[in-house]
Amino acid sequence: MSKVRVLVGTHKGAFVLSSDGKRKNWDVKGPFFGGWEMYHLKGSPADPNRLYASQTNGWFGQLIQRSNDGGETWEPVGNKFAYDGVAGTHQWYDGTPHPWEFKRVWHLEPSLTDPDTVYAGVEDAALFRSTDGGQSWQELSGLRKHGTGPRWQPGAGGMCLHTILLDPSNAGRMYIAISAAGAFRTNDGGTTWQPINRGLHSQYIPDPNAEVGHCVHHITMHPSRPEVLFMQKHWDVMRSDNAGDTWQEVSGNLPTDFGFAIDVHAHEPETLYVVPIKSDSEHYPIDGKLRVYRSRAGGNEWEPLTKGLPQRDCYVNVLRDAMSVDSLDECGVYFGTTGGQVYCSADAGDSWAPIARDLPAVFSVEVQTLP
Repeated sequence: MSKVRVLVGTHKGAFVLSSDGKRKNWDVKGPFFGGWEMYHLKGSPADPNRLYASQTNGWFGQLIQRSNDGGETWEPVGNKFAYDGVAGTHQWYDGTPHPWEFKRVWHLEPSLTDPDTVYAGVEDAALFRSTDGGQSWQELSGLRKHGTGPRWQPGAGGMCLHTILLDPSNAGRMYIAISAAGAFRTNDGGTTWQPINRGLHSQYIPDPNAEVGHCVHHITMHPSRPEVLFMQKHWDVMRSDNAGDTWQEVSGNLPTDFGFAIDVHAHEPETLYVVPIKSDSEHYPIDGKLRVYRSRAGGNEWEPLTKGLPQRDCYVNVLRDAMSVDSLDECGVYFGTTGGQVYCSADAGDSWAPIARDLPAVFSVEVQTLP
């Protein structure tokens, strides 16, 4: 029977949750790196034992942690990033200073085929790649040097590169998203980039239809259709059927189209999940009712999923990297909250149960389906 491993990054450490294919009884290990902000953990699709984690502390700076045994043990790696080939970009725990420094690693995206290759999206917005298991890093500087760069602005959470999507059918294609600059695509492995924001409309910027400047919260896709993208924007749920060349709104009958998390069912490319919250100033569910919304039609038509979720006095948020799915036959859907709960639905969203309670605020949830 297959197993499931859930990697949870929180405000005060990392946790590893595991269960068998029934997903009823869960073993919780952690906290690893207690007291540190663990912005993101993710496992390698090429090696289920290889995990990467972003560890941040306001006093000591940024570290990358690597595990080679599924999270049982960890080792710090990558304490020097390179800026145009010069080591020591960031003031690491034991690194050296450089005039240009970034604040933290928001997102780690391991290669689909090589466990030693991993990408890192950082704040202020830049993209790095390691090909030696995180020991050393090189910036893909074509992105930050894009001609639109001077027009990028930080969102409320900073100018963070928070989404990295790798195209399984095209090794040269990658999508990224920056708050608040928008979405970008490369077709040549990161050397050159183009904005892919046509169709986005943002009332709060000087030109609502600008090429860049849109606050994109998260982008997702189904691996079988990498040209079809779904986006949760700062207001609006959007869809592209042409690799981001154009977008159309699919918010439909959602009670509010503001939120952060969005994901796709593992086996149904037209089934989507979002967690609407009240507004950009009130980051909690409408009327205190925690509801996941599901569309089985690729957007526009949405249904609330409430069974097992608190329907009164609930004022938590679900952050952009805090939703994930497994690939078991009955697709499991998972999300974590700023209140420290991690929920699982073992039936594609029809019903929910908490698999961890009272953790620190959850930053990220990633799921591995294991043999």
